[in-house]
Amino acid sequence: MKKVLFVASIMGHFKAFHIPYIEYFKEKGYQVEAAGKPREGLTICEIEHNIDFERQPFKVKNIDAYKKLKKLIQNGNYEIIHCHTPVAAMMTRLAARKVRKKGTRVIYTAHGFHFFKGAPLKNWLMYFPVEWFCSFLTDDLITINREDFAFAKKYLHAKHTHYVPGVGVNVDKFKNAVVDRDKKREELGIPKDSIVLLSVGELSVRKNQRVIIEALSKVKNDRIYYLIAGRGGKKEELEQLATKLQVKDNVILLGFRSDIAELCKTADIFCFPSFQEGLPVALMESMAAGLSCIASKIRGNTDLITDAENGFLCNPTDANGFAEKIQEFLKKPELHENFKNRNAEVIKNFELDNVIEEMKKIYSEVR
Repeated sequence: MKKVLFVASIMGHFKAFHIPYIEYFKEKGYQVEAAGKPREGLTICEIEHNIDFERQPFKVKNIDAYKKLKKLIQNGNYEIIHCHTPVAAMMTRLAARKVRKKGTRVIYTAHGFHFFKGAPLKNWLMYFPVEWFCSFLTDDLITINREDFAFAKKYLHAKHTHYVPGVGVNVDKFKNAVVDRDKKREELGIPKDSIVLLSVGELSVRKNQRVIIEALSKVKNDRIYYLIAGRGGKKEELEQLATKLQVKDNVILLGFRSDIAELCKTADIFCFPSFQEGLPVALMESMAAGLSCIASKIRGNTDLITDAENGFLCNPTDANGFAEKIQEFLKKPELHENFKNRNAEVIKNFELDNVIEEMKKIYSEVR
């Protein structure tokens, strides 16, 4: 039986992004196996290998993880190995050097390089040399945004470099979601006639929700409420900031939510001020739902939003800029319909079915 191995830092990565491809290989008669940190089970795979990766590359525990992975790969007789996430992908490509020479195909999906235009110098010093070296050990490098694709084509050395528009979004799920907006707002504890801003993502420095709280304090409009769906270590800090800026009553931290489609249909404006992204699923989902969007002008976001054409882009540290764009939506309500119609066209390129077809083409290419 032909065998394929998926590798990522945590098992949850596969559940979030790769179920369609696991199913594809099963339909083709492959035995599908997965390797990663056992944070969650992955029952769709016949065999799971628990490898306790650490996300930081220079952790001592990664030595044991590498030894275990190398043994697995050398004895696994895999036809294809598809790796994800920076540390796990580095170890996989190093561990697969010998089997690759014997014909095993090594594929790596970069979900956003940690080095990018505007990234801290330490990111370039730590991650670029690793990716450059490991690119020589890669048969297929898959990038998910235009900036990474152009960089990889110019500076990295995989046998084949591909652009695939993200991991795909279920457009119909968000486009056709039905919700009673008034009832949902009542459930959330906000007035029916309020203006609702929404962010979805981990409460972290990277996701940068604090700049929207700062912008909210500058707009000075009690009718505007800011909902943040997500968990993370910055919860207390965001609460303290909202209190300090006297917008505590208008900032609502929702925690983890399973009703993101309904929240999108309940909100008016989606705010996505991240410092770093690959190609953000949350932003794509909000576009599919018909929301107007204000996002940071960074790699990935610029693949989706063209400033003033289907949304607004701001410098991620510019609270005044975000405040101005929020106010522009208030002054020009017709923008919502214009952006909604444009996003309906843009998001078609990132639909899950299209991405699945692109990935199938790559998997089926004869080497």
